[in-house]
Amino acid sequence: MDIRSTFAALGYAKTRPATAALPQEAEQAGPNTFQKAAESFAQTLTQGEEVAKAAMSGKADSQALVQALAQTELAIETAVTVRDKVVEAYQEILRMPV
Repeated sequence: MDIRSTFAALGYAKTRPATAALPQEAEQAGPNTFQKAAESFAQTLTQGEEVAKAAMSGKADSQALVQALAQTELAIETAVTVRDKVVEAYQEILRMPV
């Protein structure tokens, strides 16, 4: 075995645990994971709306408004990215020969 293959095997061994799913995560994955993500998304949007309303009535400062808008924007961008990936995967499945 040469030194390059040894280093490659060591590099693979180091990165594999970082990408492998933990047993706890495997048990928690599924419908509950999607439900939690959807609830978190809805909660982020609701909080952003509440801060925006408070800022318009003068009860919140501009820093809180900017932070809430940034969080809302990030949540929406994440949801759009996930949606695009799901649609792309669905289209890829449709293209598979039967």
